[in-house]
Amino acid sequence: MNPRPLLTCSRLLSLVALLSFSVAAYARSTVSFDSDWRFIKADMPGAEKTEFDASAWRKLNVPHDWSIEGPFAQTNKTGGAGGFLPSGVGWYRKTFTLPESASNQCVFIEFDGVMENSTVWINGVKLGQRPNGYVSFRYELTSHLKFGKGATNVLAVRADTLAQPASRWYSGAGIYRHVRLIITEPIHIVENGVFVSTPEVSEKQAVVRVCVSVTNKLLEPIAVRTRLIAPNGKEVASMMTYDGASAVTKADGIEQFIQQIQITKPQLWDLADTKLYRIVTEIICEAHVCQGIVLDSMTNTFGIRDAKFTPEQGFVLNGKKVMLKGVCLHHDGGAVGAAVPLGVWEQRLAALKGLGCNAVRTSHNPVAPEFLDLCDRMGFLVMDEFFDCWTVGKNREDYHKYFDEWSLIDLRDTVRRDRNHPSVIVYSAGNEIHDTPKQELAKRILAGLVKEYHANDPTRPVTQGLFRPNVSGDYTNGLADLLDVVGTNYRDKELLAAQKAKPERKIVGTEQRHDRETWLNLRDNPSHAGQFLWTGVDYLGESRQWPRVGHASGLLDRTGAVKPRAYERASWWSDAPMVSICRRVAPDDKMPTDPGYGGAELHTQVEFADWTPRNPAPHDESIQAYSNCEEVELFLNGKSLGAKRINADASPRVWKVPFATGSLRAVAKNEGKIVAQDELRTAGAPAAIKLETPNAKLGTTWDDVAIVRACIVDKDGVVVPRADDLIAFTVTGPGVIAAVDNGDNDSSEPFQAKERKAYGGRCVAIVRATAATGKIIVTAEADGFLIKGVAEIECNSPGD
Repeated sequence: MNPRPLLTCSRLLSLVALLSFSVAAYARSTVSFDSDWRFIKADMPGAEKTEFDASAWRKLNVPHDWSIEGPFAQTNKTGGAGGFLPSGVGWYRKTFTLPESASNQCVFIEFDGVMENSTVWINGVKLGQRPNGYVSFRYELTSHLKFGKGATNVLAVRADTLAQPASRWYSGAGIYRHVRLIITEPIHIVENGVFVSTPEVSEKQAVVRVCVSVTNKLLEPIAVRTRLIAPNGKEVASMMTYDGASAVTKADGIEQFIQQIQITKPQLWDLADTKLYRIVTEIICEAHVCQGIVLDSMTNTFGIRDAKFTPEQGFVLNGKKVMLKGVCLHHDGGAVGAAVPLGVWEQRLAALKGLGCNAVRTSHNPVAPEFLDLCDRMGFLVMDEFFDCWTVGKNREDYHKYFDEWSLIDLRDTVRRDRNHPSVIVYSAGNEIHDTPKQELAKRILAGLVKEYHANDPTRPVTQGLFRPNVSGDYTNGLADLLDVVGTNYRDKELLAAQKAKPERKIVGTEQRHDRETWLNLRDNPSHAGQFLWTGVDYLGESRQWPRVGHASGLLDRTGAVKPRAYERASWWSDAPMVSICRRVAPDDKMPTDPGYGGAELHTQVEFADWTPRNPAPHDESIQAYSNCEEVELFLNGKSLGAKRINADASPRVWKVPFATGSLRAVAKNEGKIVAQDELRTAGAPAAIKLETPNAKLGTTWDDVAIVRACIVDKDGVVVPRADDLIAFTVTGPGVIAAVDNGDNDSSEPFQAKERKAYGGRCVAIVRATAATGKIIVTAEADGFLIKGVAEIECNSPGD
């Protein structure tokens, strides 16, 4: 052990004081700070003032996105890019007390995201500003707090989206992610200070490397104890390291401990079997007065897996080639805006997984940390992307104004936050960056970003969504070769040619069209790691004209419903036998070779999963069957229209079918056996509302929601595809309607309502529980002749 200064009397007293609260308890406590905020939308000067009219403040809980409350208006400064929703300044305040016993501890406030240009004060003292609305950050409150009975503290947050346009898509506004208060001892693990990696992985054994950074400004002798917990909850290994043995003490009082733990027969994290381990890290006091006392404890979840990109096989996971079948996702959740309950993402990701999707690109910014937790659990691979611009802006008020000052800080904080997630396999340093025509500038910036990525996480590669690289010369001027994996948006043939020119390059398609040619570029080139479609889910904003408020590029609509075209992708991506039929009424839109900034949106719906055309007179319909099965046979009212074999070029099976009311059924076979079926039936007059909900039981946290789907059906239960009745939702029991939606990108109806017009015969209500037990009854009805729909949901408190 390194020699230590003797304990002075004052330092002895300080150690006794810091441990006086309870020598048997862990010192770290994390308290949710989501509840009991006050909010006002107003550009008020002086956050330290408290004499504002109390009646003007709303009481609410966070996460909270006030912009999604609307109203939509063509005159809103966000314009079509922001979905024509409002911007401005929102103020949040929270009062709280702390016991006297906390006065010898360190107190931090931690925000997962505040949109945007946030400023935070405690008791009138300004703590700092963060311009980026997507990054997580924390401030230390300790020296500005009041402790003890009757001592009240006031936390104030100003979130400013007033300057517009500031984004190319809907960004939201306010404290739209979770908030925590963290209390530690003066000797504690630093923010995101435990880094777990797996440098050696096989089915026989694995090495788990743990790097722990500890604040030890008291310079007292400490040790780090690490316990490795298997997916079944049992401890499988442990290690104790003393600071004199392997710690490096820095001048700022930060000590780093490096530990390597070897385990046999590890349970590997994989897409189909997401085994997750836990690392429990404890800081042990080794000073004589407190020897053996745990000063801090932290638990981190991770997965043991070997993930790498190669020039020959693309992406390889645990020794096996895995084709990245990915989608790009913006951060909004449709009707809930930027404050997205995890239940919304869980439903969306489950639908995408059902289509064969296995990867997500976070476009184009850090996501909420719990989103990555969900990807860890559900088995998705993540391209973790940070920037939509560098120093050349795409909007007058976007991040380019802050890039030079903040980019490395934001990058460092986000990498350290995300680096333990097994789902994260690659970082992206930018999307369609407009600095690249300035070659030397772009190379200098990219080299600095890549260096910072590697400094904070040397285990993962870095890519970038290159923008028109042949125009900028990125493949030939050295910029592309600064990347560990060369990524390009849309221009797959150019990307493949760039790899052919330098076979040692590893490549991935960072953003692609939905068309068949794009799929074949991946399918027929084993060295191509994968593709990320634009997009997985429709999103708010990026509109070219009023009254359109959203972008219709998704495999799913905003409500999470699967679009007919998505089943073509499933026929290419899915391993499970599937068949889906639809009516095609026009050719696909001609999508651009590369992205544009100002052209008309081209995502017109040309396929319909119904057998109820507008024209009931005799005519031919073009029917397409999307299937990965060897043979598909089509039946009209029980009569065979012929069977068609699978096409080698991945094109769909097509029939010209004379329309007749009744049933159109597709039967798919492998080796002569029926393995999948799909049926469309002609709808009659609207007769009833049918409610569907996947949640038989509903949890009671903020992240728990039930998406109740209302369908207008005929007397036989067939959805009426053009029914647009106004459906009113009511809730009895311990529940509330959080939002409504119908997925119509041309609708400016409010989301914060209890009624919604049907679109395509459908709409949804998002329901949240308000109590731990009880039964929620959801009713949907429309004026006139429709029979109302009823659904029941049981409240299920944690632990039930």
